[in-house]
Amino acid sequence: MIFAANFKTNHTRATTQTYIQELNQKIEATSTPNDIYIFPPATALNKFDTKATVGTQNAYPSKNGAYTGEIGVDQLDEFAIKTILIGHSERREHLRESQEIVAEKFSFFLNEGFEIIYCIGEPLEIREQGDKAVMEYLLAQFEGIDTTYENLIIAYEPIWAIGTGRSATVEEIASTHKALRASVTKPLLYGGSAKPANIKEIISIDNVDGVLVGSASLNVESFFEMVTT
Repeated sequence: MIFAANFKTNHTRATTQTYIQELNQKIEATSTPNDIYIFPPATALNKFDTKATVGTQNAYPSKNGAYTGEIGVDQLDEFAIKTILIGHSERREHLRESQEIVAEKFSFFLNEGFEIIYCIGEPLEIREQGDKAVMEYLLAQFEGIDTTYENLIIAYEPIWAIGTGRSATVEEIASTHKALRASVTKPLLYGGSAKPANIKEIISIDNVDGVLVGSASLNVESFFEMVTT
């Protein structure tokens, strides 16, 4: 199973360092077989001595250049970062990243050999139209994306379940992941208000290979409780 923690705009350099130190102690004490990913904010990226994979939440598709406010491959190389989140709904929605921009990023970081966790998801108005509308919406988010890329992980995150405290039902997750599995063979994560109270139920669903966790990952005790469920 894959357990990925997305800190979003939370934690500082100091608290991230403390978090990873505590996480390391827990990993060593339990020898968990699960794969653990941590995505801190850009200001907290560093060379961490950890068995977890540390990735970046975002980067500009360039090694360097005149891109004010962005980070490129040169900055990530300093910390040996080779894993990235691409396509998260919050970047699509709040930062207006179009499918064209998302696909450009994907192609660039694919060529750089990055491991990519690629996020897809639908808004509530699409979910309410039924399964067919949901799949049409989700599959459109694969436009320009090489779903055969060897270092690819897919994260399905229904937008209406992110940070709302409402997770999709077992039936909704199962039917969506089953339909996605017919189109992609890569690991499929579920994201959207995953937390200790529902993690056992979520990871027991067929075609769910792990979770991408937001708010419940900010506390190391909470996150590791999920990892060892």
